[in-house]
Formats: sequence, C-alpha cells, structure tokens
Amino acid sequence: MQFRLAVRNIWRNKRRTLLTISAVAFAVFLSSIMSAFQKGSWDNIVDSSVNLFVGYAQIHKKGYWEDKILNNAFQYDNDIKKLKNKIPQLDDVVPRIESFALASAGEITHGVKVIGIDPDKENELTRIKNKIIKGSYLSDEDEVIIGAGISKKMNLTVGDTIILISQGYHGVSATGKYPISGIFEYAIPDFNKSLVFFPIHTAQQFFAAPDLVTTVVLDLTSENLPVVKKELIASLNADIYEVMDYEELLPEIVQARALDEASGSIVLIILYGLIAFTIFGTILMITKERNYEYGILIAIGMRRWKLFLMTFLETIILAFLGVSSGVLMAFPIVYYFYRNPIDLSMLESDAIVVYEKFAMAPIIPVAFVPEIFINQAVLIFVITVFLGIYPFIKILKINPMEAIHNS
Repeated sequence: MQFRLAVRNIWRNKRRTLLTISAVAFAVFLSSIMSAFQKGSWDNIVDSSVNLFVGYAQIHKKGYWEDKILNNAFQYDNDIKKLKNKIPQLDDVVPRIESFALASAGEITHGVKVIGIDPDKENELTRIKNKIIKGSYLSDEDEVIIGAGISKKMNLTVGDTIILISQGYHGVSATGKYPISGIFEYAIPDFNKSLVFFPIHTAQQFFAAPDLVTTVVLDLTSENLPVVKKELIASLNADIYEVMDYEELLPEIVQARALDEASGSIVLIILYGLIAFTIFGTILMITKERNYEYGILIAIGMRRWKLFLMTFLETIILAFLGVSSGVLMAFPIVYYFYRNPIDLSMLESDAIVVYEKFAMAPIIPVAFVPEIFINQAVLIFVITVFLGIYPFIKILKINPMEAIHNS
C-alpha cells in the first residue's frame, strides 16, 4: 500500500519530480564519465610502466630491494622455476641478474647497468626485441645489446666489441669483452644511456655467479596479481624471499595516481553535494506541503511509521529513477570510448612527447567495469537514506491538531 501511494505522490507535482530526477541523472552521468576516463587513463599508465621493465611483481632475496648488491642474489632453482606450474594464474617467471659495471671502448669509459636476461622470456614480458633499431636481438651466444645513448657516447656500433669491468659475486673480479649484436632504443632516455643486456648464462659467468639471479619478474595480468601474490607469500619462505608488487616497486606512480584521484574526488564531492541538496529540497517541500495531510492521517489513526515509510519510499523512487537514467545515458558513451579510445597520435603537442617518454600509446582509454556504475547507485542510496532521517523526525513531532488548524 505504501509503495503504491508513494508512486502516486511523486507525480502529484510532475515538474518538481522531473527536475529532481534530471539533477540526479546529470550528476550520475557526469561522475560515471569522469570516473571511467580517470580509471582508464591511470590503468593505461600503470600497465605501460610495469610492462616497460619492472613487471607487476618481483621476487628477490629478502633485503635486496633495500640494498641492491650482487651478494644479495639467490639460487634460481627448480622451486622457483616451477612456480608457474603450481600457480595457474601465473603465466611465467622471468629471471634476471643485475649489477653495475664500467664499460670501456678505446679511451672512452662509461658507467652502465648490466642485466643478464633470458632472451625469449624477457621478450615475452617487455617486448624488448621490438626496440632494436640496429642489428639483431640476443641469441644464446656471448654477446650484448646496448642502448642508443651508450652507442652514441662511446662511438660503438653493431659488430664492435665492448669491454665490461665490474665486481662479481662475493667480491671476485669480473672482466670480459663482448661483441655488440644490436642497439636498442627505449622511449626513456636514461635507459638508452645506461642499460646493457646480455644472455643470463653469459652474465652468470661474467659475475662468477652460476645459477644465481637477483630478480625474478612475474609475468601475469593485473587482475591475477592479488591471487598470485597471496599464493607466493604462502608458498615461499619469508625468511629467504621477498615478494613485491608494482605498488611497492613504483611508489611514485601510486602516489601520483592517489593525488590525481583525490583531486577528482573533490569534483565528485561537489556533484554529490548538489545531489544531496536537490534530494533534500524535494524532501523538505514534500514534508512541508503535506503537513495538513499528515495531521489528518495521524488524527484518524494512521501510524506515524507508515507515513514515514511512504515519504521515504518516495525519495528512494526518485533517487532510483535519477540513478537509472544517469547510468543509461552514461553506459553507451563509456562503452563506445572503451571500444574506440581517443587517438592523440594526429596531434602535434607536448602531450605526445610525454606519452612517448613513458612508452605509452598516445590514446585516452576508458575503463568499462561494473563498479563505475555500481558506485554511483550505492552513493546515491547512502545519501538518500541519510537525508531520509529528516521526514522521520518531522513526522514524529507533528501535533495533529496544530497541523490541521495551521495549514
């Protein structure tokens, strides 16, 4: 009965009802679009950053991330190699051994970071083969590929030999000379100026560290990260290994995202504040206009809680219609841009340079996930329930005789 009365009552003033629904719908529409673009852009930034080099998660010997020295390497044994067989959500494990060295060619020397990699697995993870601009990618031979910045600074090209001098495992002397098979170019200049890659077995020989690695990068998707990390923490000895996800590996990106989302939240707070005032204004007018009606109904014996329930249902119905309309308007637009991201490649601006610098596709992607729309409905419901306290208090205080005579 209360529901039927509530439906009839909201259409007693059609103009006010339509204005309230429109205000709620517009706010939901705008917040859904904004959330979709913001989430899509940041997901793209995170995905591009982790796939560039670090991956979504890594395994190290405990303490390595705080003290990145070769002595903190660990055994790349069958237990680590077979993790992908134990955890279905884990696509692969990608080993690396990393340290610093002095590169020399003729009379020119230059400090570099040397990284031993599994050529096939590394390429599956970071697509490094696509960044080769001259020569060829690594094979199983004792050879290296160098960054374009190193090539330019040291006047080296494909076929030349580079000499590497470093300190190996437990302080042994590490020296070697290697032919250059290729030159790569990342979008990040610092990578080109500092990175040298060679096959992992060659690197282990160079550092006198057989079967040792400093890092195992986990090849997986962002959706599977929580499950995989939980499984790894449970299966690996915490006294020996540390498992770190991209939020720990790239804290600056996480902080930048949090800051951007905080600024976006200010806009959302303003929007939902407008919604709250719109709904409250409607509730206030409904309660004031029907003061006489409430007095009559209470006088003839109607329970006050039933009056409140009827008024509360009216606000719920208004909120539901507004949220539904906003979601229905936003849904096709979000889906369209999800399937057809905005392409910036035709523009000539500083923004394109920024995208290239961080190795991202010059597009503005949009996220299309249920929570974008669900969050709006939940927030509107919470706001409505909170504002619904007012008519309850008002109805409790109504004196039937005063309401009848003063109206």
